[in-house]
Amino acid sequence: MKPVLPLARLGLSLVPSPYPRRQRRLAGRNALVDGIPFEMPVNSADTPCMMAAFTVDRAAAARLLPGGELHPVALPGRRGLLVVTVVDYVRTDIGRYIEYSIALACTHGSRPAPPLLPGLLQGVFGTGQYVLDLPVSSEISVKGGKGIWGMPKHQANLDFKVTDATVSSEYQVDGRLGTFLSIDRPPATGLPLRVKAANYCAFRGMLMKSFVYFEGEADLAFGRRARARLLIGDAPQVAALHTLGIAPDPLFTCYLPTTRGVLDDHVECWFLTSEAAGRSYGEPLGSVVGLGLSQQWLDPPGIDVGARP
Repeated sequence: MKPVLPLARLGLSLVPSPYPRRQRRLAGRNALVDGIPFEMPVNSADTPCMMAAFTVDRAAAARLLPGGELHPVALPGRRGLLVVTVVDYVRTDIGRYIEYSIALACTHGSRPAPPLLPGLLQGVFGTGQYVLDLPVSSEISVKGGKGIWGMPKHQANLDFKVTDATVSSEYQVDGRLGTFLSIDRPPATGLPLRVKAANYCAFRGMLMKSFVYFEGEADLAFGRRARARLLIGDAPQVAALHTLGIAPDPLFTCYLPTTRGVLDDHVECWFLTSEAAGRSYGEPLGSVVGLGLSQQWLDPPGIDVGARP
């Protein structure tokens, strides 16, 4: 592995920046959207991030995807992929906050994509992730993330802890455990990543697609080298996760000590349809009416789940 790392770093360092030209052109301009002031681009800096991916039952994952045009990414053995990403946004236009994303890797189109190809041809297959749950620290993050980009954000009790050995984050809401994720820190691979990713979310009966671009040096572990602990609690927001048949061991883990990112202000959306009349997906527009601009966090989680055996 070690002799390969320098070549991998060199190859990845040659990947061009994913930031769109439009975002660069808008740099320094200002926007006021739903009362939230943004200096363009909508970016973050000095931001650590951890990620762990677990295989799940693909048929169960398909049942959680709304409409008829999202499909789970196909892995061997009739498996799909659950991706848990926790970001400690240190510097943003709306202050510091933690974001805890729980999502299913997916494609978008009239039919499921063949195995492997979605990772290589992301644009062709609309490869991305469908966000099942997205707790955040602050009210202003809920207002902007849901009201502008359609993300299923809600305010919750969150933390983000980094030690020499582990990175962990706990998510609670109304005194009940959502999830707890802890990863053993991967080897210091320091691979330069420059990535464009697509998020699909349900809001107002529509499928919303947004794009995020980020750069950073990643420490990665795969297969048996990857070690993580994911606990699913009894909070209503995560009830569906119990149906997924989540593998106990991760497919991979990743830790980026610091990242830079841009959230594109361009959003795409489609109506979500079903065979039955009168069914709607996602929260209604009224769920963001009346939200304020507070950057105040809720208290950290009250129960240290990570200390349990």
